[in-house]
Amino acid sequence: MCKYLFFLTLFFISIALKAQNFQYGLASQEEMDMKTYDKDTSAHAVVLNEYGRSEIGMVVGNNVRLTYEYHVKIKILDAKGFSSGTVILPLFNNEDNTLAEEINNISAITSYKDDNGVTKVAELDTKNIYKTRVNKYGSTWKFSMPGLRDGCVIEYRYILISPFFDHLHSWAFQSNLPKIHSTYEAKIPGFWTYNVSLRGPLKLAVSKSDIEHNCFSAGGSSSDCLLLDYQMNDIPAFVFEEYMTSPKNYMAALNFDLIEYTNPYTGQKKKVTKEWKDVDNILKDSPEFGNLIKKKNIVKEHLPPAILGISDTTEKAKAIYRWVQTWFKWNNFMGIYSPDGLKKAIEAHTGSDAEINLTLVDALSIAGINTEAVLLSTREHGVINKLYPVIGDFNYVIAKVTIGGKSLFLDATDPLLPFGMLPIKCMNDQGRAFSLDKPSYWVDLDTKQRKLSTLTLNLTLQPDGKLTGKFNHYLLGYDAYIKRKEIKKFNSTDEYIENLAGRWHRTKILKSNITNIDSLDAPINEEYDIEIDRKNSTASDKLVLNPYFFDKKTANPFKLTDRNYAVDLGMPSEERYILTLHIPDQYKIETRIQNQTLSLSEHDGLFTIKFDDDNNTITYSSLIAINNPVFPAGEYPYLNEFFSKIILAEKSDMIFKKK
Repeated sequence: MCKYLFFLTLFFISIALKAQNFQYGLASQEEMDMKTYDKDTSAHAVVLNEYGRSEIGMVVGNNVRLTYEYHVKIKILDAKGFSSGTVILPLFNNEDNTLAEEINNISAITSYKDDNGVTKVAELDTKNIYKTRVNKYGSTWKFSMPGLRDGCVIEYRYILISPFFDHLHSWAFQSNLPKIHSTYEAKIPGFWTYNVSLRGPLKLAVSKSDIEHNCFSAGGSSSDCLLLDYQMNDIPAFVFEEYMTSPKNYMAALNFDLIEYTNPYTGQKKKVTKEWKDVDNILKDSPEFGNLIKKKNIVKEHLPPAILGISDTTEKAKAIYRWVQTWFKWNNFMGIYSPDGLKKAIEAHTGSDAEINLTLVDALSIAGINTEAVLLSTREHGVINKLYPVIGDFNYVIAKVTIGGKSLFLDATDPLLPFGMLPIKCMNDQGRAFSLDKPSYWVDLDTKQRKLSTLTLNLTLQPDGKLTGKFNHYLLGYDAYIKRKEIKKFNSTDEYIENLAGRWHRTKILKSNITNIDSLDAPINEEYDIEIDRKNSTASDKLVLNPYFFDKKTANPFKLTDRNYAVDLGMPSEERYILTLHIPDQYKIETRIQNQTLSLSEHDGLFTIKFDDDNNTITYSSLIAINNPVFPAGEYPYLNEFFSKIILAEKSDMIFKKK
């Protein structure tokens, strides 16, 4: 992913940049007659043209504001592309709403052919624009394009006015739709200095910069402006596939990070992009973060004395972790700050990840256990820019505890997470460990956790064609955690088993037992007496059986011809399948399953099959082991082929013939 991130050097050239916006209005005949997009015939919609422009300037009231203009025209090829006709525009404000973004001049039009083939136009009625408050920091404006039908062309534009000039709009060249042309321009007065970065594997068709002299004045000061023009053509749609981190890590996009600015009224220069020591000081002095770690008395008055009396350090840490898990219910809010403070969260028994895990940090510290807060970015939130420290890159807090020289990561937001295990959303490269008495530092978010499961079947073929016997599913590590979450979705274990039986085709559960559901550090074991109905399976001279009565792989998760972003499975895994099958004496084996071994390079992955038959007892076992959780884009074809061969191998049948 990092190899797709580079920084654009801004150099001045004497080229007069002209506005690249396109004419708004009726679609052309060529656009209306378009049936498919020749560069992506699978597309249900295609962006014909897209334009954006950001400018820092003066607006009404003599205030400095960021003006962002957006204009797009999209061809809807069929009904599956109608989702592009629903437009949601987010707006942000500060906590007390004294500074807020606003939208002006929304206009939208749909060009379509009526039943007689005549092109008609439907315009958006502004009464059909709906405003919704999302939270105290933002709201949305939403509208649906009028007159949607197959083959129509939709077009809309708007202007957003923002007081947050430090957040110059990024520009996503790539999206889930292919684009024929996309242009982004920016006009930035010399009082502001930004770092501009292009992310993703795609190349710019145009990258220009120029100077406009004496374009901005405020407070008696004036400056020149930097004019930027970026363009891409024939942009492929970004195809989402399983096992990836945030798409924004890989999609072609421009990002603007404010480095420093000069107040035009006072001449005072302020550096925005800081070093890590500056970030540390900000966090230490923050009443919503650092001050919470200092005020341990808030937590101490609630912490049971019996826990503090435990002599074994590890057991004491586990007891504190479990206490925090059961005290709080996570409110699903992610962030690194606690705007309302720990006292309110503790009393309400509910809080954000920061409030829960900072409580955990305080409680462990009170117990004399070496603990630090770790700030990270979740997988969906994106990668952290390590070159330019930005606090906003972080959106989650966990705890790092060190006992006997060994460090463990803890997240108490989920009552089902074992001690020392992280949810997969947190396993995203590195986090930043923070404490009050030393500089912050990077830590690898590698917990050494694995997904481990073994499915064992011991079945006997009965004269009536039914299979009866034992089903045993043994799960360790992250697989056990996932199974607990699956079971706890139901009101009772019996309800879970009833649902499971309903999903198993022609299989009855005659007896059941599940152990260690509530013992988070122990493996889960599902044991069932089962009966599989295979009517008419003994009606002919031959009996055909596939060894995978359960968990047969039928679809390759890696379907793309080419994938230009990494495969990130999160953690290593081992999946074992063992079948012991007893066949009546009147049958003999005619077609065996061949033993085989497949491997990925450098021991990254292994697939084995072992087959043996002895006096009408068949033993079949398979292992799928993925030892490396991350595969670069260049290794994608090998991973694709590996799973294709696994699927093919699991299709192999055993054939028995009557003696």
